Amino acid sequence: MIRWSKVFCLLLFLLINTVFCSGQVIKLIPPQREFRGAWVATIADIDWPSRAGLSSEQMLKEITNLLDQLQAEGLNAVIVQVRPTGDAIYPSKTEPWSHWLTGKEGVAPGQGFDPLAAFIGEAHKRHMEFHAWFNPFRLTSSAGQKMSAQNIGRKHPEWTISYDNKLYLNPGIPEVQHYLSSVIAEVVTNYDVDAIHFDDYFYPYKVAGKEFQDLASFKKYGSKIENRDTWRRENIDAFIQETSSTIKQIKPWVKFGISPFGVWRNKDQDPRGSATHAGTTCYDDLYADVIKWQREGLIDYLLPQLYWEEGHRTADFVTLCDWWAKNNYGRAMYIGHALYRVAPGTNGPWGKSKEIAKQVRMVRNTPGLEGSVFYSAKHFARNLIGFQDSLQKRIYKDPAIPPAMPWIDNTKPVAPINLKVEKVKKGYHFEWQQGLEVVPNHEPTGFIVYKNRGRGKVREAQWITLTGNREYFISRKFKLFRKKYEIRVTALDRMHNESDPCLPITIKL
Repeated sequence: MIRWSKVFCLLLFLLINTVFCSGQVIKLIPPQREFRGAWVATIADIDWPSRAGLSSEQMLKEITNLLDQLQAEGLNAVIVQVRPTGDAIYPSKTEPWSHWLTGKEGVAPGQGFDPLAAFIGEAHKRHMEFHAWFNPFRLTSSAGQKMSAQNIGRKHPEWTISYDNKLYLNPGIPEVQHYLSSVIAEVVTNYDVDAIHFDDYFYPYKVAGKEFQDLASFKKYGSKIENRDTWRRENIDAFIQETSSTIKQIKPWVKFGISPFGVWRNKDQDPRGSATHAGTTCYDDLYADVIKWQREGLIDYLLPQLYWEEGHRTADFVTLCDWWAKNNYGRAMYIGHALYRVAPGTNGPWGKSKEIAKQVRMVRNTPGLEGSVFYSAKHFARNLIGFQDSLQKRIYKDPAIPPAMPWIDNTKPVAPINLKVEKVKKGYHFEWQQGLEVVPNHEPTGFIVYKNRGRGKVREAQWITLTGNREYFISRKFKLFRKKYEIRVTALDRMHNESDPCLPITIKL
C-alpha cells in the first residue's frame, strides 16, 4: 500500500528545495544527508594504536590507514576515544598521558606528537566529522592499572570509589562534576572538534552482590531527595546540564551527543518504555535518563547501541529502532550497530553479512532516524562475509554528508561565484571563487559540484563530488553524440548548511 504521507513529504521536499537561477526553475536535490560513523576505541588498544609503545611515525601511519579504510567504506564521521580512563591521548594540563599509547601513564609520545590533533586534521582532510569520545567517570579498567601522580584519582582519592576491581570518580560529588566539565572544556577550547561524545558508562554496570559505595555522599549531598536512585539520576542530570552549557558557551557550533545502552526502560517498568524485557536499562541501572536530555534540548543527538538482531527474544532490533525513532523529540537520532558480532562460519544471524546490511537499510527507511554508527573500526579490516562490498557497492555507494542541525544554526553560507570552465585534454577544468561577503563562522569547509541535463526540461541534479578545493576536473570520454549538461557549485559550512547554487555553465559530455 502506498503511504501517501511519504509521497506528500517528498513533494514538499522538492518544492522547498527549488531555487531560481538564471530565470529558470532549477530543482537541485541536496546531497544525501546521512550520518555514517565508526567508533575508534583506544582503551586496551582495541582499535588504535595497535599496541602501546609505537613510535610517533607508526602511530600517525596507523591513523591515516584507519581513516583511509573508513573513508573507502563510505563513512563520514569518526568517534575517537580521547579519554579512555582517567587519562588522555592529547597533552593536557590536568590529565596524564594515556598508558595505552606508551605503556606507562604520564609518559608522552616522542617528538611532541599530539594524536588528537593528528586525528582531527586527517579526518577533516577526508571531509569526516570528528567526535571526541570521553569516558568521564571511569579511572581504571582493571585492578592492576597504575595511576600516575598526575591522575585525578591520586590527587583526590576522596573523590573515588572502587567497584568490581575498577576505580571510578563518584558522580555524587559536585566537585567531580565541575572537574570533568573543565576537562571537556580544555578540549573544546584547544581543538577543532565537531562534537563531544559520551557512551553508556555513567554509573557503572551493576554486578550481582556488589554495591556501589556512595551512601556517605548521598547522606551529605542528597538529604533532601527521597531515595538514592533518584539522587543518582539527578547527579547525572546535573553533570549533563553543566557539560552542555560549558560546550555551548565556548563554541556554540560544537555538538553534544550521547550513546546510551540500547534500552531506556522496559514497558513493564514504565508505559513510556519499549516492548522489551532487558535485564539492564539506562534509567534504572546506569541512572541515565537520556530521553529527558533529548527532550529538554541538553544534547544534540542520541546514538543508542542496538547490539541485538532482529527477532531477539528480549531486545528485538526492529522494536527498538521504532521506539527510539518515535522518541527523538526533534533532535538527531542515530543507531549503533554491533559490527564486532559478525562471526563468519557460525550459525545464527551473526554468521551472515545480511544481518548488519539489513539493519542499516532499516535505519535508513525509518522516519526519525538519520544514520548508523559501527562498533568498532578495526572490524572493517577483517572478513565480514561481504559486508564491506555491500557498503561500498550498494548501501554507501553514493556519498553523503551528515544531517544539518538547524536548532544549533541554520544560516546558509554565501554561494560560490565566478564559475569558469576551460576545455583541456580529456575533459573540462572548472574553477570558482568563494563568495565575497562571508558570514562569520560560516566560511565554506567544502564545495559540492552538481550536474543536470536539460532537453527543454530541467531535471533533478546529480551530486558529482564534495571537494575542499575551488577547482574540479570532469573527464570527457569519446562519444559520437554528446549531451548538454549544466554544472553548478554550492558551498557547505562546518554545520553542513548548504548555500544556493552559483550560476550554471553548460558543457557537452
